[in-house]
Amino acid sequence: MIFVVLLIVANVFMTAAWYWHLRFARGEHQSLAKLVLISWGIAFFEYCLQVPANRLGYRYFSATQLKIMQEAVSILVFLVFAIVVLHERLQWNYILAFTLIVLAVYFAVGFKSS
Repeated sequence: MIFVVLLIVANVFMTAAWYWHLRFARGEHQSLAKLVLISWGIAFFEYCLQVPANRLGYRYFSATQLKIMQEAVSILVFLVFAIVVLHERLQWNYILAFTLIVLAVYFAVGFKSS
């Protein structure tokens, strides 16, 4: 399903928009306004992908189901970003929390609505 790929790529852009500066602008004296403008520029591409992903996905799932899936994708993308870019360690409680989110997706989309 192409909308899942769009969700993933959109979340890569959004995660970068929100968190890139924590790694690359850490020691530098960047103005907050400059960082916000750069982040908005990155987030533009997230919107260019997220809106079509939701439009396509809505053919198969409810808006609530799409949002729950999007949150799971967002957390997964962030975990990879945190490990690869921010060099944070994956801890057992993060794994457990993500597992519970995956279960939420299962319960949201795994059963027929009445």
